[in-house]
Amino acid sequence: MLTTTRQARILESLRSNGEVTVDGLASLFGVSPSTIRRDLNSLSDEGLLRRVRGGGSVEPDSVPFQDVENQHRSEKMLVAERAAQLVSPGDVVLIDIGTTTALLARHLRGRQITVVTSSIAVIDELRDDDTIELIVLGGVVRKNYNSMVGALTEQALAQIRATACFLGTSGIRPDGTLTDTTGMEVPVKQAMIASSAKTYVLADESKFPGVGILAVCGPDKIDAVVTNEGADPATLEVLRAHDVEVVAA
Repeated sequence: MLTTTRQARILESLRSNGEVTVDGLASLFGVSPSTIRRDLNSLSDEGLLRRVRGGGSVEPDSVPFQDVENQHRSEKMLVAERAAQLVSPGDVVLIDIGTTTALLARHLRGRQITVVTSSIAVIDELRDDDTIELIVLGGVVRKNYNSMVGALTEQALAQIRATACFLGTSGIRPDGTLTDTTGMEVPVKQAMIASSAKTYVLADESKFPGVGILAVCGPDKIDAVVTNEGADPATLEVLRAHDVEVVAA
């Protein structure tokens, strides 16, 4: 089993059970306890879980939205500004959760468009804009990251037919796979892709490869990636080989 696959399953177990043990995981995957310890240490270093005494681990709350917002802010602002140029009057736009997508919403103010979102941060940016038609998807509020998730969100997305969706991401792997760190966000992103004629990914240079461990989709589902010049050139070439447009910010 690949390391990334095993670590993804460790996170799934955490989300289901709240905690895991080294011995239990070693038995489950048929590997040594030292291998599991390395996995847990790696996931802990990425902020995806918290180590506890005795070799166990529990999933922490996600890094607060306000903290993520200040990371690589100048790069995110460039990406958001460039992405806004891809939106035309009359478009129906799905905007994902995330700090870069919230900046995108700021650049869309005053446009004759419809915005559909489950991001509370995007709602805050556009709630007082009389020009934009704002449609809010329902769901369970994930307070720490200013978003709504769950079956209600996914069901609402199934009724939408959007011109384009703009996705945030935790990372893009060297093979072009789009990733996320939170299991409950993955089906929402996948529903956005299914409901949109085009899929744009907003990824500043730090997202190559980023910290995502859960696969959202392959490059075949992506129309374009908006990024800046520090992005990994090898990954960008892989994206282009899959007919993904790379839009420079």
